[in-house]
Amino acid sequence: MSTTDYLKDFCPELAKRLPRIELASLPTPVASRQVEYLGRSLRLSIKFDNLTGSLYGGNKVRKLEYIFPRASGRHCRRIATFGAAGSNHALATALYATQAGFASTCFLSHQAATPQVAATLNRHIENGTEIVHFGGSYGTRLATLREKLWNRQAFVIPMGGSSWLGTIGFVAAGLELAAQVAAREIGEPDRIYVGCGTMGTAVGIALGLALAELRTTVHAVRVSDVAITNETALRRLLGKTALMLRHYDPSIPADLSDRSRIQLRDEFFGPGYAQGTPATDEAIRFAGHHLQLELEQTYTGKAMAALLHDLAQPQTAEIECLYWHTLNSAPLDVPKDRPLDAAALPDSFLRYFD
Repeated sequence: MSTTDYLKDFCPELAKRLPRIELASLPTPVASRQVEYLGRSLRLSIKFDNLTGSLYGGNKVRKLEYIFPRASGRHCRRIATFGAAGSNHALATALYATQAGFASTCFLSHQAATPQVAATLNRHIENGTEIVHFGGSYGTRLATLREKLWNRQAFVIPMGGSSWLGTIGFVAAGLELAAQVAAREIGEPDRIYVGCGTMGTAVGIALGLALAELRTTVHAVRVSDVAITNETALRRLLGKTALMLRHYDPSIPADLSDRSRIQLRDEFFGPGYAQGTPATDEAIRFAGHHLQLELEQTYTGKAMAALLHDLAQPQTAEIECLYWHTLNSAPLDVPKDRPLDAAALPDSFLRYFD
């Protein structure tokens, strides 16, 4: 469980007005590694957000710490959220919802098959998650929501947990990293590379670093379709979160969003969500061999591909880079070759076990 509340230490008035439930093990560690790449010796820092929890790790847990108290305050009994079939967010939300005493419903859409999807679905089944196929026309999706949520006292979390409230979890994470820099655990990075789907992680980090007056630029590497991840939506979430921070604590600078340094990177998305590229494959190999990190092709491989691309440029020889590792590393310990209970899955989801 958490031992340090960086948001409370930095903004006590804000923390007083935004209740938090302790779910994550914080702070997550940082380290610097000397690596050889393209004949150059480079220093690379890592933030191990894969270690946020033993139940389920990764970056989603931080967001839930601020979202769940809002659900409890509204006397909700069920948590509902959205994602693709292999969504880390959906699984993390369902697991921690159960731990916190909520029932859970996940509205899941189809995606490219990856090795982890079957295990993710089986962990949902083991958890007792209500799994609902979510797709089709707008009218079909609306009817599905009405059928499954009407009169069930449900609190609905947006895809990725990236409301302004969920993003606060990563404002705290940015402050956490700033504290680790101040303690000289690592040097102040010039750039942070992180996978960017629903944008809450990258936006929150950028705001937290701006609060701490670090000059780091967050390179948010797009991993979702441009309809979800785009510059307009990113700036909207950045502005809304900064506005709500100031609403709850007037000492927050009015120009916080303008101070935040964040750059959306589009070059590494590839053919689609959860679909790799040669650069992704190389990044996965590099991380496994040089950093002893397991990456995948949906989020982390694309973030590392962007980092390696930039390190290959001559002008980046002296740049301090940090890779923010967002992939859960807690074992799922469920089979991948067969559904634990086929009746608990929509029929079309059986394809992930073929």
